[in-house]
Amino acid sequence: MSAQPTSPLPRRHLLAQLPAWGGALLLAACGSAPPQRATPLPSHLTHEQASDIAIHALGLVGTPYRYGGNTPEGGFDCSGLIGYVYRSRAGVAPPRTVAQLNGFGAPVDGDDLRTGDLVVFGGARPTHAGIYVGQGRFVHAPSTGGEVRLDRLNGPYWSRQTVAFRRP
Repeated sequence: MSAQPTSPLPRRHLLAQLPAWGGALLLAACGSAPPQRATPLPSHLTHEQASDIAIHALGLVGTPYRYGGNTPEGGFDCSGLIGYVYRSRAGVAPPRTVAQLNGFGAPVDGDDLRTGDLVVFGGARPTHAGIYVGQGRFVHAPSTGGEVRLDRLNGPYWSRQTVAFRRP
């Protein structure tokens, strides 16, 4: 006596349910958010770290500018200078581009600036950044052919630029 395999549901019934299951899966996929890239958390620098950052930045004045540079031996661009100083003095790795620096840490009002804060120029489309060192001054790597230098925020050029301040 041979047993015939029995199917719990007719094949036609399963095929009829496919569009419903496909629609449910599609809606579930649309309702879920894509994975988000983790945003770096603010670093909450100590007063000593902020002072070390400012002092070290001042010590790099005169280092040649080099696009993409991020060492004293090879030269610095503006974001490379910031990354080098923050890593070496506070163990903090800021983002590498000026656009990313514009979202790093917390926004700070110009009246509340402290040494070690970031100075980011260019508004919604940031183009340049430096490190605030106190008394209205900042250290930055300005442009090709130049050197890391100390400038005043209220100087003739910089006072006309859109500026934002960030506290990592």
